[in-house]
Formats: sequence, structure tokens, C-alpha cells
Amino acid sequence: MLFMSLENEINQSKFRNEFHKSVINLIYTCNWVMESNKRYFEKVGITHQQFNILRILKGAGKPLSTLQIRQRMLDRMSDTSRIVDRLIKKELVQKVPCKSDRRLVDITITETGLALLDEMDKYSDQMDGLLSNITTEEAEDLNRILDKIRNVQTEPVEA
Repeated sequence: MLFMSLENEINQSKFRNEFHKSVINLIYTCNWVMESNKRYFEKVGITHQQFNILRILKGAGKPLSTLQIRQRMLDRMSDTSRIVDRLIKKELVQKVPCKSDRRLVDITITETGLALLDEMDKYSDQMDGLLSNITTEEAEDLNRILDKIRNVQTEPVEA
């Protein structure tokens, strides 16, 4: 595999500083990973957001409201209700009356949804292969760094 620097990948020779380069690198790498994973999702006819919701519901092991799903999603900017509606049309999830408040509905994963996740688990090794050029220790370091970045509290930027 040919490794190229970020500068060569995006045809940009200069960054303001290493922090600027790091942010651009994070964005570029995120998009690269998403595009690389896209083919796995296309094989089964769902999006990464739909996959995320199915995993959330399976992991919860109980019905969840759309608000609870949104709070657990990787992409919190997404329209959770619309994504759930698409999953309902595919019969991968269903709406059920909320046990604590009959005016509300919860979402559960269907047997078809569970079967789809089982099918997708066959591709887990291929998905993990995206990081085959780093060691377990490097992956642990990367996770620590990424966790540290997300935990930094920043002040809102005023225009």
C-alpha cells in the first residue's frame, strides 16, 4: 500500500500550524473511512446512520424513544425520526406503544433487523481491515487521542 502525506492527498502544501493540519486530517480521514465503509452498507441496502440505529436498538435490548436513540447516535445532527421511518418501511424496526405513557411510541428492532445485523457481522473483519496498517498499541493510542479531543471543553465562537 502506498502511503502519501496529507499534503499530497489533498494537494495543499501549507497549513497555518500543526493544529490546523490535524483538524483537516481528522475531517479527511473521517470522510475516507465513511466512504470505505459505504460499500459494506450498500451491499445490504442501508446507510451508516440506519446501521447505527439498528446497533443502538440491538444493544439496548429494549424499546427506545427517538430522543433516546438520537442521544446515543454517532451523528447527532441527523433527523432521527426520518431515518427511523425509513427503517420502518424496510421492516427493520417497528413502533410500539410506550409502556409508561401510552401517548408516546417507542422503537424496537424487528427479527428482520436482527437478521440483517447478523449478516453484516460477516463483514466485520473487512471493516476492521481499514486499520490493518497500524498495531493494536497504535490503535489504543489513537483512541486515547481522539477521546481526549472530544472531551475538551471549548467556548462558543462569537461571530
